[in-house]
Amino acid sequence: MKFVKKSKKGYTPTKEGKKEGQSPPDVYKESKKNRVEFWAKIAREEIDWIKPFKKKYSQKKDSFSWFEDGKLNLCYNALDRHLKKRDRPAIIFIPENQDEKKIEISYKELYKKVNEASALLKKKGVKKEDIVAIYMPPIPEALIFMLACARIGAAHSVVFSAFSPEALRMRIQDGGAKVLVTSNYYFRKGKKMNLSKKVRKACKGLKIKKIVIDRKKAGKTFKKKNPKIIEPEPMNAEDLAFILYTSGTTGKPKGVMHAVGGYTLQAYTSARYIFNLREGERMWCTADIGWITGHTYTCYGPLLNGATTILYEGLLTFPKQDRFLKIIRENKVNAFYTAPTALRMFAINDSYTQKYKNNSLKVLGTVGEPIDEETWNWFFKKIGKGRCPIVDTYWQTETGAAVIASLPGHGPFIPSYAGKPFPGIEYTVINNKRKKASPYEQGLLVQSPPFSPSLIRGVWKNKKRYKKYFIGKYYNASDNAFYDKEGNFRILGRSDDIIKVAGHRMSTAEIENVIESLPKVVEAAIVGKEDKIKGTKVIAFVRTKSPISEKRIIKEVSKKIGPISKPSKVYFVKDIPKTRSGKMMRRILKGLLEGNEIKNTSTLINPESVREIKEIINKN
Repeated sequence: MKFVKKSKKGYTPTKEGKKEGQSPPDVYKESKKNRVEFWAKIAREEIDWIKPFKKKYSQKKDSFSWFEDGKLNLCYNALDRHLKKRDRPAIIFIPENQDEKKIEISYKELYKKVNEASALLKKKGVKKEDIVAIYMPPIPEALIFMLACARIGAAHSVVFSAFSPEALRMRIQDGGAKVLVTSNYYFRKGKKMNLSKKVRKACKGLKIKKIVIDRKKAGKTFKKKNPKIIEPEPMNAEDLAFILYTSGTTGKPKGVMHAVGGYTLQAYTSARYIFNLREGERMWCTADIGWITGHTYTCYGPLLNGATTILYEGLLTFPKQDRFLKIIRENKVNAFYTAPTALRMFAINDSYTQKYKNNSLKVLGTVGEPIDEETWNWFFKKIGKGRCPIVDTYWQTETGAAVIASLPGHGPFIPSYAGKPFPGIEYTVINNKRKKASPYEQGLLVQSPPFSPSLIRGVWKNKKRYKKYFIGKYYNASDNAFYDKEGNFRILGRSDDIIKVAGHRMSTAEIENVIESLPKVVEAAIVGKEDKIKGTKVIAFVRTKSPISEKRIIKEVSKKIGPISKPSKVYFVKDIPKTRSGKMMRRILKGLLEGNEIKNTSTLINPESVREIKEIINKN
């Protein structure tokens, strides 16, 4: 079945595509009439409440809230209410090792396992409002413990399993986690990755209780036929659902806080409208659960809709390039959601795609970084076979769910454009004077109030940092963008000191701080350079007081933050371009990497550094 047809600028839904769409035909028109009532209506009719709300939206100078007098439970909405269809698979777990059998966990089985995990957390002393750190690979127990936290009213803080012991320790200490849930190992590229060793190092000297899951028993840890039922904790809509640490421009990762009510509503609605999810549909989001994408579209979004989520442990191209297509075919995946970086890997020597029809696919999605036109067209033709809409989703850890994307039943689907803001949410582009930009005029992307339900509610232990998210009446996305005459947005990239590597946000300051901690280093500047596979790669400019090897610097970054943050290249320089106020001019370094002529150096205190760095780059 074909869901899209060619149009002037891209593609639009066919009759079948509109019929398949889960968003109402008049959704944009209706949502613009009254955005608050739009969200309140969905919340009343499609979310289960323990105590129905009366207040819809309220906003003060430094805060806003949704449904603040209502009570609900995120786990109940994701699990208990679907028990009528108890035998439908909730999770399909696929180990990286093809000799291991996949595991299907029904809603009934998941319900039992989550109750057993909830009881275990309580036994460890976890209470409502406590923080539980989760440092696990993508195995069923990771989702089980996320749901268990939500069930008992604790907030989880999930840490990407590839992060270093130092990164894990910082998140445990900053969050004040009471318990750490982890696994002993996992597989990646056929290798056994030792998590226990990293955990021991991270937790040395810390008073924290641990729950260690044996990877050998992944998906089979909790087996009780009749576990004790732990009743879902009634949560105020504005109570903390979870913390997720993300890169900050000051170097130290910041704990982004999300509220139960708004997050539940928007995770549910966005998964339904953007990926056409409903009971029985199968979604595979390839993002790790340590990222917000994994939270919303691997765990909560599919389960809130009674759908099936696919969970894969390892590398998408292991042991062969076509592994991801085998998974799609064997598990009849309907919605496939991945990053442009992964697509660029898939596109290398792509003759293997010809033997796969991918008939089960209905929606393709991209996330993490803007997708270039060439990669978009490859995805559309080679994977979607020219049948499926591509939803190029724009969002952030801070927004909790996708906020700009073309809906499958509406379109349009234009290569390199994210599309229109999600119904009920208003984004615009402002210029330097904070005035609304004209169509095609580049500027800063901002969200207008009333703010989206799942938007960030705070930065953990840092009210001052939270306030910096807002400029005037707007939420500042810190991305540059423009929109066309039809209101479709194109995202151009970060406007601050954040770079994206393989779809993952990296703080330039955080990497710089690690390099500068080395005794032989005076200072470092990090910039991103365009890369055909990763989208962006990390480049370091380093000034030293005595010789140090490039290998040593790369090793230190891998150790302190993780391999994904390590520089692809280190340039040793005499000086780094700075303004008279001492600000590093990363923009100039980026321009030099791109081969641009830097003409205006009048604002620099050390203009001679530009010529010297240019010579060093050319020599290398």
